[in-house]
Formats: sequence, C-alpha cells, structure tokens
Amino acid sequence: MDPDRVRASQRARGEDVELVDALLAADERQRSSSSRFDELRNEQKQLGKQVAQAKGDEKAALLERTKQLAADVKTANAEQSEAEAEVQRLLGGLANLLDPAAPIGGEEDFVTIEEVGTPRDFAAEGFEPRDHVELGKILGAIDTERAAKVSGSRFYYLTGVGALLELALVNMAIAQATEAGFIPMITPALVKPRAMEGTGFLGQAAENVFHLPEDDFYLVGTSEVPLAAYHMDEILDGDQLPLRYAGFSPCFRREAGTYGKDTRGIIRVHQFDKVEMFSYVAPEDAEAEHKRLLQWERDFLDKLGLAYRVIDVASGDLGASAMRKFDIEAWIPTQGKYRELTSTSNCGEFQARRLGIRMRGEEGNRPLATLNGTLCAVPRTIVAILETHQLADGSVVVPEALRPYLGGREVLTPVGK
Repeated sequence: MDPDRVRASQRARGEDVELVDALLAADERQRSSSSRFDELRNEQKQLGKQVAQAKGDEKAALLERTKQLAADVKTANAEQSEAEAEVQRLLGGLANLLDPAAPIGGEEDFVTIEEVGTPRDFAAEGFEPRDHVELGKILGAIDTERAAKVSGSRFYYLTGVGALLELALVNMAIAQATEAGFIPMITPALVKPRAMEGTGFLGQAAENVFHLPEDDFYLVGTSEVPLAAYHMDEILDGDQLPLRYAGFSPCFRREAGTYGKDTRGIIRVHQFDKVEMFSYVAPEDAEAEHKRLLQWERDFLDKLGLAYRVIDVASGDLGASAMRKFDIEAWIPTQGKYRELTSTSNCGEFQARRLGIRMRGEEGNRPLATLNGTLCAVPRTIVAILETHQLADGSVVVPEALRPYLGGREVLTPVGK
C-alpha cells in the first residue's frame, strides 16, 4: 500500500485521512506482536527439548522457566490477535482507492460527458405538463395516499396499468440483459452482516441500511450486495470470466438525511424494485467492462425515448466501494432538471478482497474485479416515462420498445375513458 496515494484518495473523498496513519501503526503493532509470538513459541519448543534431557536442580529451574514462558506465549498470542483485529477494523473503514481519472470535488463537481436527446417543449405544444403524481391518479397507476395510511411516507402502491408498467419494464430489462449474456437472477433481500460489510455498505452508507437486530439480518438496498456475495470465499476459473449476472430484487433504503426532499410522489422512497447488472472480471479488464455497462444502460434508456445526460461522478459523491462511477440522469419535465435514473460503478478489487473472491490463472490465485450497473430502477423510470410521453388529456404514449411487454398497448388512457 502506498500511504501517500491512500491519503490523497481519502482526502479527495472527504473521508478521514488520519485513518491511514492509524492503520500503519496498527500494522506495525501486528508485525511486532507476531514476531514476538514466534520468538516465544520457538523458545518454548527449544526449552521443551532441554527439559527432557535435564535432571535435578537444572530441570526444576527449566520447568519454572517453562511456566513463565507459557504465560508469556499466551499474552503474546492475545496481543497478536488484538492487533490483527484492529488492523481488520481499520481496513474495514477505509474507502476504495480512487481512480485517478475520477473528477475531484463534491456532489456538484461532476463532469458532464454527454447530453442525449432534447427535452420536450410543452409550451410549444400548447399545454402545461402534469407531474407523475397527477398522471398516476388520472391513469389509476399510482396511489401514495393509501400507502401512507398503510406504511407511512415514502411508500407507494402501483395499481392497474402502473403495476403492469413495472412488470413490463422488468421483463424488458431482463430480456436485454439476457441477450447481452447476463445470467438472470432473483436474489435474497435479506443478507448476513458479512455480505453487507464486504460490499462496503456498512461504512459511510450504514445510516441508510435497514437492520433487523433480533435476527442480525440486513435488508439490501440493491441486489449488488447478494450478487457480490454470491461467490464469497470462492476461487473462480479465470478462463470463465467475465461472469455477468442480472439481479431482480426489492430494495430498501432509509433515506436518512433527506428530510423534506422529494416528499411528493415516488422519486425517493423506502422500498422499490430494480434490475441490476453485476460483473466479475479480471482487474485489467475492469475499465473496459465499466464502459460496456454504461453503454447497456444507455441502450435501455434510448429504447424508452428519454432525454438524459451522462455524468462522471466526483470523488466526494462516490460510495466507499466505487473507484469511479458514471450516472445517467433523465430529464424530468415538471422539475425542469435531470434526475438520476441509473449508475454504474467500477469497484476494482475492493469487494473481492473483502469477500474472499479470487480468480485462478497461470500466475496463481489473485483477487478479481467487480462492477455493478443499474439497468432499471423501476419507480424513477416510471416517473420519467409518464412525464416525458404524456399527452394533453392525461394519456401517456407507451415507448415502442416497451409495447410488446404491455400486450401491444400503445397508449395508457385515463381511467374511465
């Protein structure tokens, strides 16, 4: 580990730089205690041979030394274990090394890579666009009022064509992923602590994770977690890489720190469904795979006829496990701005090392790289479709690529019409 590079990465992320020095000190204590333990164990073995050959007073003295040595060995072993635990604890709090190509700065310091499509000019068309909440009521597709009664704020029901729209989007996403060579997966929504910790979600992201303390389970915020842990403690054949999975799962997020933000509608909610792409590749292939994941996300949104921009996320806005991340933000007409719809992250060897996943090759066994990319986060995609493709009477034109998954339906019409 290059301490200066790690410090620079931590600083660029806005993370604790002093953690690096604490880790170096703990590592030195571990090495020292390990060396001390080995010396004492070696002396203990030699003393055992001497005791077997000694007699009389000499033997008695050696036996006394043996008792003291046994206590010293026990103490050294405890110190060694304590130092190892401290190293692992500190390592667990260290974020992934930043990709040198990632922009430096906070949330607003992203770099726009490209803008695709032109947002509709509703004024030129002669009508004021409705937001997705109003459209959802007109179409009988979204019910947040009854969801609030049943579950509280930031929950929703998808009803009628809303439910059908979700199923259509999921099937369209899975079909595209399968065609691209991904293995479709339906993943667990509850995972053990090691799976959540190993993927990097119990550090800075812990405040947004739902925990069930009685059973010590975590509710996943993305199927990235069970997909990353799927090959935990395994050695994969390098010749079989890349391995690509497309996971469908419910996702749960506390949305801590977002009080007052996006309280209307289904943009920021506690539970939603998502199709996630996940790749295991050789580290030297990770950068190219990252670009492929981004292109698959773009292909999906192009089929839906959405205007969007692609951004290179700045260092201070990256999750702990990501070296670099690209977001795709769709234009939301009634908000007059782009909102995140998908993202794709290159996590390098970070998750694989923590989860004990390696690849077998000519050079022996070594860690591999993992990457993830959202293909379809359902509620936000529905928001973008409804608002982008609405008509003056509240009807919504179904994107042509989605129609086969909606029984050929071309237009979603208001209830009762």
